[in-house]
Amino acid sequence: MVRVRNEGLNGRLRENGGHGVAPPPPAAAPRAMMEEEEEEEEVKKELGKEEEDDERRVEIGFFPDSQEAENFSGCSSPGMRCVPLILYGLQHYLSLAGSLVFIPLIMVPAMGGTDEETANVISTMLLVSGFTTILHSFLGSRLPLVQGSSFVYLAPALVIINSEEFRNLSENKFKHIMRELQGAIIVGSVFQTILGYSGLMSLLLRLINPVVVAPTVAAVGLAFFSYGFPQAGSCVEISIPLIVLVLIFTLYLRRISLFGHRIFLIYAVPLSIAIIWAYAFFLTAGGAYNYKGCSSNIPSSNILLDSCRRRADIMRHCRTDISNAWRTAAWVRIPYPFQWGSPTFHFKTSMIMVVVSLVVSVDSIGSYHATSLLVNLRPPTPGIVSRAIGFEGISSILAGLWGTGTGSTTLTENIHTIDVTKMGSRKALQIGAAFLILFSFVGALLASIPLALAASVLCFTWALIVALGLSTMRYTQTASSRNMIIVGFTLFISLSIPAYFQQYEPNSMLILPSYLLPYSAASSGPVSTSSNSLNYALNALLSINMVVALLVAFILDNTVPGTKQERVYIWSDSRRPEVDPASLKPYMLPEKISCWFRWAKVHRKHRMLK
Repeated sequence: MVRVRNEGLNGRLRENGGHGVAPPPPAAAPRAMMEEEEEEEEVKKELGKEEEDDERRVEIGFFPDSQEAENFSGCSSPGMRCVPLILYGLQHYLSLAGSLVFIPLIMVPAMGGTDEETANVISTMLLVSGFTTILHSFLGSRLPLVQGSSFVYLAPALVIINSEEFRNLSENKFKHIMRELQGAIIVGSVFQTILGYSGLMSLLLRLINPVVVAPTVAAVGLAFFSYGFPQAGSCVEISIPLIVLVLIFTLYLRRISLFGHRIFLIYAVPLSIAIIWAYAFFLTAGGAYNYKGCSSNIPSSNILLDSCRRRADIMRHCRTDISNAWRTAAWVRIPYPFQWGSPTFHFKTSMIMVVVSLVVSVDSIGSYHATSLLVNLRPPTPGIVSRAIGFEGISSILAGLWGTGTGSTTLTENIHTIDVTKMGSRKALQIGAAFLILFSFVGALLASIPLALAASVLCFTWALIVALGLSTMRYTQTASSRNMIIVGFTLFISLSIPAYFQQYEPNSMLILPSYLLPYSAASSGPVSTSSNSLNYALNALLSINMVVALLVAFILDNTVPGTKQERVYIWSDSRRPEVDPASLKPYMLPEKISCWFRWAKVHRKHRMLK
């Protein structure tokens, strides 16, 4: 709106010869200049008033806690107040469907889990995601961000899953690995909680710039290039149509609106899944995957014929009736803490998750910044960021207690969802999270998704994470040769160094699938010291792309000289004079909660005065 009005003013100037208003006679010059200044002052006042109105409307839409907010959301009668909020909330979570439910489809089979255990882990993830999202909206950053099982945790989890000590387990393998993951996640989350609430995060923010955030987040998506299409390609009949359909919806049909909503862009993932899942069902029912003499229930190692072994693999990836979750998993089940047993704690796995918690924090910092700009709010101050990071640590502790296999943190894909849906209502997010908790009681349906279909969706999701990570560069001087070299070198080396560590073959008689080999370097990597635990941790960390990316980008960005513009970051200076305390009000804790933290406020003010 402001830009349009400025263009209108410039347009009036251009009408007079293209160089502004025609020069008046010499005698009238002072008067003309005064009139021009008065006109400019009037325009500025008008624009300032409109900007205040826009900010007020945005704040109402962003925080629908008042009667004005209810009117803004389109709720006219008391009986209909919650209907738009419910729809907006469900819309937000549907657009994040791939991130919320597909991680267990990768992890649990690699852990030796059954279809029933896959369904149980999905239910647990949905419950923890809904619960922590509600808590984060009150106690965390208070931005409209969904908390869930982030892909940042997936690669480290796969490294631990493929440890040599777990490869040859035959009895209760799933529970042994899950308890190991729980212990490591709890230790890493405690470190993240201390990092946030102690104020150390505020100090680290001075060293974390877009040049660090961009390649780190991009490396999260690039880490799974060896898994994506190799898994999706096991059933090209459904994987390629799904990938093509998602691209058609998100690119070619993105501007098409139905009932005032860009249906194809917002619901690209769930629509594509529903269509291709139905298509796969008809292929299965029509006998497209019926091979005489071959059974998908027989392990591949027990099948003698090579042709039958290949067909059995196709059946496992393509058929919609291959999962036993429908028959074995409880249709209604309430997840509970320590459902897999007591967590186990070891130094080597805990050290991995402590470092990963740093990567998670950097990932969340980029999400906070981008989201605040999308909803027209001031970027959060270092204190607010520290509070949010600390509470994410608490959320991940809850995830460790419940046993999701990963931590619970801000999903990077939130940025794309908010940008597409234009939904920034905190109350709508809370209502959607409540429905997510209800959906967690029924996980059998989601566990029956064919593996090739899930891998196809993840190809798009991981590519989206790469794009969102690199888009962080727009907050700094992208054209700077310094920044371009740092980001380019970091991305390359974050792929090359892990490839060096991953080339060491695992010392095991058990043959791992090719897509899991990159995650087996922890037990057989080149690092060799007198401590086996330290060898394991270093080999594991240096084989994880995002860890290498964070380490390299952090060192280069903070040692290579650069101008203030090249290293600018809005959070770097917490005492900017242009920051109005009233503009930070949306981030403040609710009154009933903030009264318990008055001692912290007094201590912070005293420290700032010093």
